[in-house]
Amino acid sequence: MSLSIWQQPEIIRWSQILSGNFNQLLDKDLVAPANTPEQLAQTLFNAPFVVVSHGTQADPILNYGNQMALQLWSINWDELITTPSRFTAEAVNQSVRAQMLKQAAKQGYIDNYRRIRISRTGQRFLIEQAII
Repeated sequence: MSLSIWQQPEIIRWSQILSGNFNQLLDKDLVAPANTPEQLAQTLFNAPFVVVSHGTQADPILNYGNQMALQLWSINWDELITTPSRFTAEAVNQSVRAQMLKQAAKQGYIDNYRRIRISRTGQRFLIEQAII
């Protein structure tokens, strides 16, 4: 029997890091406090909002996406974790996205972010009230 994505040890650890960093930067919880790291990972993965993260490479690769993100971007886990994060925006919007990431790196985060994104299948969708 294979583990669900959120049950994998590296995802449990990453969920703790994401949640802890969010709390440290914004002084609020990303999801409801959990009794165990596993419970936190499950809650985050099944949250009713999108959670994604990427690495710090020159061309960052996505390294986490919760169930809502997988559905919205029409992608499976194995595809997600090999996708450069720039591909979540259309080519014409990638320079705007790059500027936003520079601003977020300088400030620590950006809140109330709003932009059009594109799924793996070419479907456009609007993200609103995002925290980067």
